[in-house]
Amino acid sequence: MSPRHNRPRGGDTPDERPSTGLDRYGLERTEEYQGEEWKIRHVAGASAAGKRYRCPGCDQEIPSGTPHLVAWPEYGGVDDRRHWHKACWNAKDRRTSKVQRSRNAPRH
Repeated sequence: MSPRHNRPRGGDTPDERPSTGLDRYGLERTEEYQGEEWKIRHVAGASAAGKRYRCPGCDQEIPSGTPHLVAWPEYGGVDDRRHWHKACWNAKDRRTSKVQRSRNAPRH
């Protein structure tokens, strides 16, 4: 077995590396949504033990410990953050503006 290499791939300096739109740690990126720039951060879910969030894309609860992402307007505050399922965020432009709930879905 060959030794593990801890050097970054794609070049020796940050200028030589391919641009992916991710920050230094690969956790945050910027996307355009509804005519403004949004910050997107992936959340492993393990650090939010006991917390529950409701996805604005499908209006379903994101169970504690489930990996998901957090999105907020680039110039928004803490109150503007929303927790999304990854698939819901990716499909946000293909969904209707009003989420249809089943009759027995909880209202929160």
